[in-house]
Amino acid sequence: MHWYTDVVFKKYAVFGGRAGRPEFWWFQLANFIVSIGVAIVAAIVLGSHNQALSDLYSLAVFIPSLALSIRRLHDTDRSGWWMLLLFLIFIGWIVLIVFWCLQGTRGANRYGDSPDGEVAADGLQPLAPPPGQAYCSTCGAALQPGAAFCGNCGAAQST
Repeated sequence: MHWYTDVVFKKYAVFGGRAGRPEFWWFQLANFIVSIGVAIVAAIVLGSHNQALSDLYSLAVFIPSLALSIRRLHDTDRSGWWMLLLFLIFIGWIVLIVFWCLQGTRGANRYGDSPDGEVAADGLQPLAPPPGQAYCSTCGAALQPGAAFCGNCGAAQST
């Protein structure tokens, strides 16, 4: 249950950093169970056609759910802007579910240290991006040294 309470109370609007798969999926499960419980209580107390309590709960967990989803994308070294795929009905949802299921990058990435505490294969230093590594301001992909355009999205890069 701590996965749920940590996300809702301690990391309510924390969009920076990374979230591992257990934190993400345990929160989703707990959120689903709590949503069903709120709906049942609302149906008993307020009547079957009144969804005000369920709507209030959904509104209350919207920001922490969004923040957690973005931190999960950060764990796979993807920008939070990938969340816009939610607007591509069905196809975008499948892509995001696949991203959320993927293992995070080992060690540190540009969004922070590994939430699982993983370190480099030698066990001595955390994995980190190479010093001076530049990233695309549009899609977040690593840029080739001296590149004028992003090889991933084609966006022009300022030098």
